[in-house]
Amino acid sequence: MDGLEAVRKRPSMYIGNTSEEGLHHLIWEIVDNSIDEALAGHCSRISVTIHEDNSVSVEDDGRGIPIEKHPTENMTALELVMTTLHAGGKFDHSSYKVSGGLHGVGVSVVNALSTELTAEIKRNGKIYRQMYKYGQIADELTIVGESERTGTKITFKADPEIFTETTVYVYETVKSRLRELSFLNKGLRIYLKDERSGEEDKFHASGGIVSYVEYLNRNRTPVFPEPIYISGSKDNVEVDIALQHFDGYSERLFSFVNNINTREGGSHVAGFRSALTKCINRYANDDMIPKNMREKMGGDDVREGLTCVISVRVPNPQFEGQTKTKLGNSEVKSIVESVCGEKLTLFLEQNPGVAKKILAKVVDAARAREAAKRARDLSRKKGSTSLLMAGKLAECQEKDPAKREIFIVEGDSAGGSAKQGRDRSNQAILPLRGKILNVEKARFDRILGSEEIKHLIGALGCGIGKDEFDLQRLRYHKIIIMTDADVDGAHIRTLLLTFFYRQMLPLVEQGFVYIGQPPLFRLGRGKKENYFLEESQLNSYLFTQASENMKLIIDDREGEVIENDLFVLILEKLSVYQRINSFMTRMNIWEEMLYFMLDNGIKSADQFKEESFINDLKKKLPEDKLVIGNIRSCRWRPDCYEMDVAIRGKVQIMMTLGPQIPLINEYRTALNIFPVIKPYLKSSFTVLYGRKSGDEKQFSADDWSMMLKGVREESFKGSHLQRYKGLGEMNPEQLWDTTMNPENRTLMQVTIDDAEQADDIFTTLMGDKVEPRRDFIQNHALEVTDLDI
Repeated sequence: MDGLEAVRKRPSMYIGNTSEEGLHHLIWEIVDNSIDEALAGHCSRISVTIHEDNSVSVEDDGRGIPIEKHPTENMTALELVMTTLHAGGKFDHSSYKVSGGLHGVGVSVVNALSTELTAEIKRNGKIYRQMYKYGQIADELTIVGESERTGTKITFKADPEIFTETTVYVYETVKSRLRELSFLNKGLRIYLKDERSGEEDKFHASGGIVSYVEYLNRNRTPVFPEPIYISGSKDNVEVDIALQHFDGYSERLFSFVNNINTREGGSHVAGFRSALTKCINRYANDDMIPKNMREKMGGDDVREGLTCVISVRVPNPQFEGQTKTKLGNSEVKSIVESVCGEKLTLFLEQNPGVAKKILAKVVDAARAREAAKRARDLSRKKGSTSLLMAGKLAECQEKDPAKREIFIVEGDSAGGSAKQGRDRSNQAILPLRGKILNVEKARFDRILGSEEIKHLIGALGCGIGKDEFDLQRLRYHKIIIMTDADVDGAHIRTLLLTFFYRQMLPLVEQGFVYIGQPPLFRLGRGKKENYFLEESQLNSYLFTQASENMKLIIDDREGEVIENDLFVLILEKLSVYQRINSFMTRMNIWEEMLYFMLDNGIKSADQFKEESFINDLKKKLPEDKLVIGNIRSCRWRPDCYEMDVAIRGKVQIMMTLGPQIPLINEYRTALNIFPVIKPYLKSSFTVLYGRKSGDEKQFSADDWSMMLKGVREESFKGSHLQRYKGLGEMNPEQLWDTTMNPENRTLMQVTIDDAEQADDIFTTLMGDKVEPRRDFIQNHALEVTDLDI
């Protein structure tokens, strides 16, 4: 084995890390091979399937990996590719001008990091199969069938001894990347299926990156109807650019090199920005815009409210930067600048109507930037930061920013408690009055005019805006947002996160922004106090305490006794089931139907593709209690079947039994716990309590929900439960103990895993367009489990 042992010893060198990100990288490596086939013109279809056991299959209709003996290596080409690092160098790749795959090590690394991998090759009219285990050949290459088609199918299962954190794939992560690849490879069809839930998606972008820009701007109002498309090549470098201005203020630029997302930009982005600014300024003349404004129009003004996708294909890309996502090839800058400059100039001349709309937006941006500059200069003249913050910021004594932290709190009431409860040596407090400005809808000059935002900028010390922001001047390396646990608190938190994301993104990217997690419950018993972040923690504590004093007798199971650890486990699971049952009832799936579905093994949407399956379900439903409708083709998934069911005497309470149910997260959680709780869902109980005092008593419960209620009531006796809604309800000592003391507190670090998705969420929820926000709320309203109004 040529180097594969090294991969197993140091996997992070080859796939970045062994956490969730590295796990998904296994899929990307296999998919990249199929994309390379597509780039060479031999593949039009890629299919990715996540199986129930979290193994993954990637299949394409390319040429198929060669199965003939390699002329010099004494093994088949397939075995060489599977068991040798950098085996690509041993083949003639003249047909591949460019290639994705950051490390270029591909399938051999996936093989090394899998417990087993099966390669199935369609080639020469035959189907060949070979299995590998832990990177080594497990059996000989055999012919298992015949096929007129060609292609490669790789099925692998990640090794849990390597990926110790998780081996469970996240459907949304895979979906997002495959959608991205479909946009970047015009005409390529990509299919994704999750056998765990039955979810599936199909991606096909006939418009390529033009479709990508339209997709990114779907929740925005474009300045001109069709994105501008620029395409050309020079010195074997292919350039594709699509751009469209919208009526917002942020720049959204996504750049790719050989399908690799270059998040840090690089020479191709620099070339585009230079060409765009020069073209717009060259096109503008004195008749179109005032002369004094022409001199002030800069690159930032040209790019304000711009959505752009840049995709270049470079034969030998050189990547730089901390995460190797910055293109370093200097020659690419001039190539992109030349292609973009030439094609964009021609477009503007041929489309004067679009050009005028762009110029109007650019002039508007330049004027706003000048106004913001004047506002900034004025604030400097009025006084220093310390004067500006007088009476607002409660500063700390520590001088090292790495040891300092600032709590941004909601209102003077919480600010007073926080100021008294804090550790003055390294904790600063900044109270904000009311709700800060929604920066998603505001121009930069208006942002700088907001008093609360000025206080925030002054406190952080790092400045704002492209010209003035400097991360080195940041005064605190922990910025902690601490708001109330109600809808107002959530709104203020969202407004602050919008500000940081849109105006101080490096603070989020570097991990300096946190959300404080004040407790939701305080349970007092005598002089003892306990705090809980969420209801599940409170339940766990109560049931553990109850187990010392109680035991369950299952009436209809010959007096079976449940006590101690099993008592806690059963009650915790039943408590989760109770929450799920409440949620499903709101979705018009009542408890009897939930039990019926769980008991009949409804696990996947795919089961509803078989009419015989839903027919069997129909026969099992009790017709004396239910009104059962006819079986029909599913409205939103035509390859599946569904039927309506209603309770007799309550026909208005109707539910649809179909493939949508297994896709609900709560239902999937219920599936996981059902084997544990099933024996108790149809039972009656006797609860014995008072063991500690020796005065043992009992109460009866007809069902599990009555039993839970009784156990909770008995557990609460002698206790006082308080549900916090505001930080001001806590005294300074309580606030310190629960939320500010580093020994006890829980902080949630704000990170960005998917920049595109984050951008979309902020635009949808905080932007001007009402329709996308209404659709989002309607789609997700039933998922809210605890809403305080």
